[in-house]
Amino acid sequence: MASNDQAPWGRVDETGTVYVREAEGERAVGQYPDGTPEEALAYFERKFSELAGQVTLLEQRLKRGTAVADVAKTISALSASIASANAVGDLASLQRRIDALGGAVGEMVEKQSAEQKAAVDAAIVERAALVAEAEALAAQDPAKVQWKQTGAALDDVFARWQKHQQEGPRLPKNESNELWKRFRAARTTIETNRKAFFSELDSVHKDARGKKQALVERAEALVSSGTSGIPTYRQLLDEWKLAGRAGKKFDDALWAKFKAAGDVLYAAKAEVDAKDDEEFAGNYEQKLALLTEAEPLLAEKDRTKAKEALLSIQRRWDTIGKVPRDKVKTVEERLRKVEAAVRKLDEEHWERNNPERKARSEGLASQLHDAIAKLERELDEAKSTGDKAAIARAQEALDARKVWLDAIG
Repeated sequence: MASNDQAPWGRVDETGTVYVREAEGERAVGQYPDGTPEEALAYFERKFSELAGQVTLLEQRLKRGTAVADVAKTISALSASIASANAVGDLASLQRRIDALGGAVGEMVEKQSAEQKAAVDAAIVERAALVAEAEALAAQDPAKVQWKQTGAALDDVFARWQKHQQEGPRLPKNESNELWKRFRAARTTIETNRKAFFSELDSVHKDARGKKQALVERAEALVSSGTSGIPTYRQLLDEWKLAGRAGKKFDDALWAKFKAAGDVLYAAKAEVDAKDDEEFAGNYEQKLALLTEAEPLLAEKDRTKAKEALLSIQRRWDTIGKVPRDKVKTVEERLRKVEAAVRKLDEEHWERNNPERKARSEGLASQLHDAIAKLERELDEAKSTGDKAAIARAQEALDARKVWLDAIG
C-alpha cells in the first residue's frame, strides 16, 4: 500500500488529522480518529466529489439555458464553499471551472439582456398597434358608426390587450402608462360618442313616436267617414313617411294601428266598388257592342263617313256611362285606337288641302311643265342632229323633271 504522504491531494497524520494540499501549502480539513488513514482520506475525498458534482450540475444547467440570475447566485455561493471546503481533491481545478462558469454567465447576461430588450421593444410596438386600433375606432364619425360592430371590435382589442399584458414581457413603467393612457382615452371617447348618439337617437325616436301616434289617432277618427275618408288617409300616409323612425318596436306597433284604420276605409271602398261593378256590368256589354261597330272604321278611307260614324258612337258611349273598374282600361284603349285612326284621316286630308302648300305645289308644277316643254324641244333638236351626248343629257334631265312632277301631283 502506498504511504499516506504519497496520496495526490492530501494526507493523514498520526493524530487522525486530515490535510488537503493546495498551491499555498497544506490546510487541515478535519479529523477522522475512529478509522484508518485510508478511511479518513476516503471520507474527505467523498466531500470533494460532492462539490465536484455540484459544479457539474451547474455546468449542465447553463447549457440548458437556466435563468442567469439563479446561476449567478449559485456560482457565488459555490465559489465561497470551494475556497474553504473541508474536502480532499483538486480544489483549484474546481475553482477554475467555477471561474469559467462566471465568464459564461457574463456572456449570457449580455445575450439575455439584449434578447429581453428586443422582446420589450417588440412588445411596445405590438401594444402600440392595439392602441392605434382603438384610436381608429374612436376617430369614426359618430353619425355613421355601426355601434354594435364597433363595440364588438373594441371588446376584441381590449381582450388582446389583456392577453398581451399577461403573456408578454413586462414593459417599462413610463411606456406602459403612456400606452394605457392613450388606450383608455380612446375607449372613453367611443363610450362618450355612443352615449351621445343614442341619447340623440332616443330624442329623435321620441319625436317620431309623438308624430306617428297623432297620425294613428287621426286615421282612426276617419274610420266612421267610410270611403270619403280615403283622400285624407292618403295625405296622412304621406305625412307618416316623413315622420321618421320611432324605433323598431314602436314603429311596428304604431304602423299596425295606422294600417288597421286604412284597411277599414279600403274595405268600405271595396264594397262600394263591388256594387258599382255589378251595376256597371250591363254598361260593359253595351260598350263592347259599340266597339264592334267602331273598329271597322280602322280600315275606312272616307274621312267624312268615318267622322260621322265615330261622332255617333262617341255620343252613345258617353250616354252609357261607367263600366266595371277592371274593364275600363281595355275598352278605353280600344276606342282610343279607333279615334286615332279617324283623326289621322282628317289630318292627312288637311295636309293635302292646305292652301299654302297647294299654292306652292301648283307654282312648282307650272315651273316643271315649262321645263319639261323646253327639254322636249331640246331633245327633238338633238335627235335631228344625231348628237348622242346631247340626246342623253336632254333625256336624263327630262326624266328627272317628270319624276318631280309626279311626286307633287
